[in-house]
Amino acid sequence: MTRSIKTVGVCGAAGTMGAGIALVAARAGFRTISYDMKGDALERAAKQSTKFLDKSVERGKLDAAKRDAIAGAMSHTSDIDELGACDLVIEAVFEDLATKRDLLKRLDEVCAKDAIFASNTSTLSITEIASGSRLPGRVVGMHFCLPAQLMKLIEMSSGILTSTDTFKTAWDWTKACGQMPVKTEDKPGFILNALLVPFNNDAIRLVEAGVASAADVDKAIRSGLGYKMGPLELIDLIGLDTQVRLCEAFYPITLDPRAATPPLLKRMVAAGLLGRKSERGFFDYEGNAMFGA
Repeated sequence: MTRSIKTVGVCGAAGTMGAGIALVAARAGFRTISYDMKGDALERAAKQSTKFLDKSVERGKLDAAKRDAIAGAMSHTSDIDELGACDLVIEAVFEDLATKRDLLKRLDEVCAKDAIFASNTSTLSITEIASGSRLPGRVVGMHFCLPAQLMKLIEMSSGILTSTDTFKTAWDWTKACGQMPVKTEDKPGFILNALLVPFNNDAIRLVEAGVASAADVDKAIRSGLGYKMGPLELIDLIGLDTQVRLCEAFYPITLDPRAATPPLLKRMVAAGLLGRKSERGFFDYEGNAMFGA
């Protein structure tokens, strides 16, 4: 094992995915440091995480002592130097290769040489992201599913230079967290987004073409295909702006026309209709609770 994992850092923890990953780590008993440059947004995410834990107690899914232990394991910061204490740092910043590479360069400066860096990317190449680090062998793909604190699946991917020890240590950590890892190759979209990005765009285009309302598209897919969540509700959860970034990352790599950004999606983002976080997307919401609480 490259390093015993005791302290975990999460970058981009003000977002829905990052906050969920932090909950996964803290729930498994790891000291967890949530980092984001946006201090106000990080504070809101922390409050929403607390609300999620409180509701879990109310619903009988968590006892109060465990909730307090999870909360006690979590800290929040906008100072990247505090991530120097981490054995594993998971980045969940938005899907932009340059941004992820730059973050790894900064982490190189503050973290120990044997710390592992994991990318939660869902479309970009782990090998290309890893080139941002002086030690690309320590970089691994670790793609969680939304909402991370409820979904067990993690897509695990090695870059060309990812070391065997790095991958095994990261794999073992996901299992220690009670998650379900699956091994994928460093290919565009891995398993889920290779299917979901085009599929979700197809659902948007049905609404755009006037085939059916957003509610009826989701109802048909939930009922007919047995999905727990319709694709348009899912896009509202991840953020319409995030879906645009996924398209912009995925389409140039695959040249799949179904992965190109639908015009309706572009217009909605331009209008500020981002989904749950703006209280309106394909559906309307009361409050922007991160986990739909």
